[in-house]
Amino acid sequence: MLNFFRDSETERRGVPPDLNSVAEVPNTATCHPQSHIVFLKTHKTASSTVLNILYRYGESRNLTFALPVGQAMHLFYPKLFESRFVEGFSSGRVKEFHIMCNHMRFRKAEVAKVMPEDTFYFSIIRHPVTIMESGFNYFKAMPAFSNSRSLEDFLDNTNHYKDSAPWSFLAHNNLAFDFGFDHNVTADAEDHEEKAKRAVAAIERDFHLILVSEYFDESMILLKHVLCWSLEDVVSFKLNIRSNRTRHQISPNTAEKIKRWNALDWSLYLHFNATFWQKADSVVGREQMKSEVSQLRELQVKLANTCLKGGGAVDPSQVKDASLKPFQAGTAVIQGYNLKPDLDNQTRKQCQRLITPELQYTLHLKSLQFPVQQTQVKRMVPP
Repeated sequence: MLNFFRDSETERRGVPPDLNSVAEVPNTATCHPQSHIVFLKTHKTASSTVLNILYRYGESRNLTFALPVGQAMHLFYPKLFESRFVEGFSSGRVKEFHIMCNHMRFRKAEVAKVMPEDTFYFSIIRHPVTIMESGFNYFKAMPAFSNSRSLEDFLDNTNHYKDSAPWSFLAHNNLAFDFGFDHNVTADAEDHEEKAKRAVAAIERDFHLILVSEYFDESMILLKHVLCWSLEDVVSFKLNIRSNRTRHQISPNTAEKIKRWNALDWSLYLHFNATFWQKADSVVGREQMKSEVSQLRELQVKLANTCLKGGGAVDPSQVKDASLKPFQAGTAVIQGYNLKPDLDNQTRKQCQRLITPELQYTLHLKSLQFPVQQTQVKRMVPP
């Protein structure tokens, strides 16, 4: 049987560390696992995999999630977050929330009404070029992209872009939008630099840590240290990933157009990519980071060999269990997984948590926290 999780009875709630003052690697002798957490789930940044890590951590320890009210799957994104969007908050039915991690448009003052004062805030970013390449395929049906033959076609005709069109923000500085800022900024805008500075300052004020998708394993090691978690707590399989056949090579010329069009996101990425490594060096150190990343990857391989039929992801048409098929969007082909058929019950349960897509896992947690609504939410399970 796999031992994915530590004994929750031995864990105690801790205070988020000051990342600017941490000089040594945190360990269980000097810190306690943090369980009050807000994760701002950004789009197309490997955030679904992070969400799964948080879901598994919280479920295994009977922590309470700040889940969307009613039958909603997101915290009423793209509206700016309001505390009333959380099931059980306004009614007082839930006395303490531990983890908030579903999609929302961030507004700190409202989030702070729901979450305790000692909450650890973090998010994840990705290079704007790869975000837009991914987003164009995933959100192709949205009005902002639907009339464009290709990403290059869209970028050459941005004068046709209309901010008033539904979900237009998915095509323009989507990272900045998710963080709660005005996203209609290009490199040619006179106030571009000032808006970028204000956005960086606000994120640094409101978040303890910003991770980087391109360095996902390193991000998980840094997160492990600052939350005082174990290696098993941050192991994962990639979720919501596209088949390679729906990925497209971006030319240098197109990449430059993307960076100019998404100038605010590009500024955020440059800044927080740099601060990520500063914090990684301060908290973990390069040699320790290299060693722990190697350990994490070895554990991932071990789990894949234990859990997965074929050892890796497959196209959705090949996913045998209909309840584990990932949601499909746009022209992207989102892959899923098959479990080995001969797993014992406990191992199967733990392996299945690792591969459960976001929508299905959210419904599962809702049924656990609010069982009287179970009949209603079951109807929302995607085919």
